Amino acid sequence: MPTPPQPDGSVDLSFVEGVAREIAVHIKEEYRIVVDKSTVPVKTGEKVAQTINRYNPKADIDVVSNPEFLREGSAVEDLMKPDRIVVGVSSDRAIGPMKEVYEPFNAPIMITDLNSAELIKHASNSFLALKISYINAVGAICEKSGANVERVAEGMGADKRIGRAFLNAGIGYGGSCFPKDLSAFIRISEELGYDFRLLKEVEAINQDQKERFLKKIREVLWVLRHKKIGVLGLAFKGNTDDVRSSVAIGIVQQLLAEGAEVRAYDPKGMEKARALVPGAKMVERAEDVADGADALLLLTEWTDFKSLPWAAMKKSMLSPLLFDGRNLLNPDEMRGFGFAYTSVGR
Repeated sequence: MPTPPQPDGSVDLSFVEGVAREIAVHIKEEYRIVVDKSTVPVKTGEKVAQTINRYNPKADIDVVSNPEFLREGSAVEDLMKPDRIVVGVSSDRAIGPMKEVYEPFNAPIMITDLNSAELIKHASNSFLALKISYINAVGAICEKSGANVERVAEGMGADKRIGRAFLNAGIGYGGSCFPKDLSAFIRISEELGYDFRLLKEVEAINQDQKERFLKKIREVLWVLRHKKIGVLGLAFKGNTDDVRSSVAIGIVQQLLAEGAEVRAYDPKGMEKARALVPGAKMVERAEDVADGADALLLLTEWTDFKSLPWAAMKKSMLSPLLFDGRNLLNPDEMRGFGFAYTSVGR
């Protein structure tokens, strides 16, 4: 079920409520378990149970919160090899059947109360977003001090209490989950009487990261109007065609607003991106974005971009400026090709 964000950061639960009413109409009198896998605010499960019982007082149900932790681009692997399976229940009756469902997956099953299960998903995504914003803030310090953010991240990540995952500096997080879930968790906290200032700063750092990247481009090109800029990557991350809340799309929109001429390529995301950046010209090959370009921007971490014909692309450019917003490329190698190479935090 979709749980779209609303302007104030809260979640539109009308679809969830609608399905709960539908279940109430069709459910039989025999005991049933209603499982919610959507990312929803805490206490939603209680509201679902109340809704079903309101429209069908005879319904014998338990509502279970069973959040999913699937990543776009690796959903099947995440489904079959989960780190944990979270099952939030309101009564012990639902535990046995839920364990039976997940028995073949050979993964730890965490049984919690309903509200805790709902909080686990928002808390998890918000913490991962926090790690990204943290390393991006560290990256800003690295740039000012001459340090290398990748070496810093490796040193931090070697500590098993921290871990290396999500410590990759870049232009910030995007997609359909992190921005929405972080805003929702902030709003949920406010409604419960807590000002989650830490997460507000995570949001602010993420927005600043895009602006800092654009500032680097402006400092070199000076005026963006009529500049020809090639863009590699439009999806919010590699191995997906999803452009929802993509930082790459936001950067292209700003470039167009400042009068730049943008050529863009993405292996999977161009069709969906057209409506969001109608002023950008989509090209058929990645190397075509370099033709006559004043600068190249790498905005999505597609691994295919590592093996592009960079030497030939540099020769086809008007000026050899390359801004790597995902730290995907090797700085020494790119400078060896003759690029004036800029990345994030190194």
